[in-house]
Amino acid sequence: MIKTVLNKSAVSSVRQSFLVFLFTSLLLCGCSGKSSKTIIRLQKMEENVGSPTTEAELKEAIKKYQDRVTDIQLANSQIGIWYKMLATRYLDAKMYGEALKTFQTAIQYYPANQNLYYYVGVCAGYMAKASLDFNATGGTSAERFNYLKLAESAYLRAIELEPRYVRSLYGLGVLYVFELDQCDKAIPHLETALSVETKNTDIMFVLARAYYVEGRYDEAVALYDRIISLTKSEAKKKSAEENKKIVLDASYAN
Repeated sequence: MIKTVLNKSAVSSVRQSFLVFLFTSLLLCGCSGKSSKTIIRLQKMEENVGSPTTEAELKEAIKKYQDRVTDIQLANSQIGIWYKMLATRYLDAKMYGEALKTFQTAIQYYPANQNLYYYVGVCAGYMAKASLDFNATGGTSAERFNYLKLAESAYLRAIELEPRYVRSLYGLGVLYVFELDQCDKAIPHLETALSVETKNTDIMFVLARAYYVEGRYDEAVALYDRIISLTKSEAKKKSAEENKKIVLDASYAN
């Protein structure tokens, strides 16, 4: 028969870890009156803080509680970083569903991080493409539409946090032009993105497409000319020339 023996130091360490874990769980779950009392009792046990009365005792109690809160903040910060890392690994592996869920969890730790919202938009866009009409109704999948709206809201939140965040501005533009058929909504976001990255031909292509759909032919032609003058890619130059001809033909027809 094997006995496991814990010395006093090990017991203290286990107890401390358990109390920190329990305290954190209660704090994160939202503290009711009962939970608050439990936390106070645990803190008294953990920090040996009873009912301070003198100025010195009060200052010591405040410091001990502040130290414990700092520990929890640091722990949560690290957990948030690990979620971001895990989500990025899923994204790299093209496991978009898992990446989406994990980025959403990371947002709980970093709700003001525009990059996380951008990646939620990217993953939601991929999941929309993967949504099929499993019931064979012949109509548009409701699941696909929901993913597209999630992508839209994620990009918009990222832009709200950082108005000149090019990746989300571009992603939202692509979404409006090619998925939601709302070119009018895409134009201001793409124009802002192009004002930041003035030589980004990818943005120009999407913006020119939006101009064309909205009947703004002169602006579309000007952008295609700009692409032709800027790009060193023969493929892009050829595509811009072909698109320019389509726009000119449409303008002449009108």
